[in-house]
Amino acid sequence: MARRRGIMSDQLKMEVAKELGFADTVQSEGFGAVPSRLCGSMVRQAIEIAERSITPTTH
Repeated sequence: MARRRGIMSDQLKMEVAKELGFADTVQSEGFGAVPSRLCGSMVRQAIEIAERSITPTTH
């Protein structure tokens, strides 16, 4: 069976992991060691980052 290609870049995943405070775990044990609850948090954070990047700011 073919492996699905990831949507999030490795760079974005690490950025989000740093923001959420578990980058050390990822660096030492990989993303496989991250609990699914935190993976859900990563997805939410990535969506927020994407929304900020496409939402025009008004000042």
